[in-house]
Amino acid sequence: MRSREVKLRALQVYDKSQLAKLANNRKIWDNLRDSFPNPYSESDAELFINLTTEENPKQNFAIEYGGDLCGVIGLIIQNDVYRKSAEIGYWIGEPFWGKGITANAIKLITNYGFEDLKLIRIYAGVFEYNIASMKALENSGYKKEGVFKKAIYKNDKVFDEHRYFKLKEF
Repeated sequence: MRSREVKLRALQVYDKSQLAKLANNRKIWDNLRDSFPNPYSESDAELFINLTTEENPKQNFAIEYGGDLCGVIGLIIQNDVYRKSAEIGYWIGEPFWGKGITANAIKLITNYGFEDLKLIRIYAGVFEYNIASMKALENSGYKKEGVFKKAIYKNDKVFDEHRYFKLKEF
């Protein structure tokens, strides 16, 4: 999957050093769930990459910008009566912030989710202080669905979660 400047591709073992270098950043961890390792090591990267190679269908991708790995994006397909929905998750390494990469990657994976995975709904939860992520979703055609008050507990503080969604057009 590719736009003019951004490409989504399978993660490879050779990505582990760059993945660990970018992911080992407290500013990234502050915007992600606690299950994301911090600090983030090459062994964490290798474990994640190996998990992605077993996915069927493929749900997690490397984000490339100018030929460089700059982050990761994925879809978590839901179960049971929610099986036509997926949660989107992503992060971009700090050296690549502010370049519009995230919005492009969101558009690419959203199209993949609707066209290839036959999803109907894709949604994202964003911590109240992550304005850049909210803007990236809005620039990708996502709409704010609501605010889940005091739904997030991160860094010993309670925050609101802003929920965004996009529906497949029929």
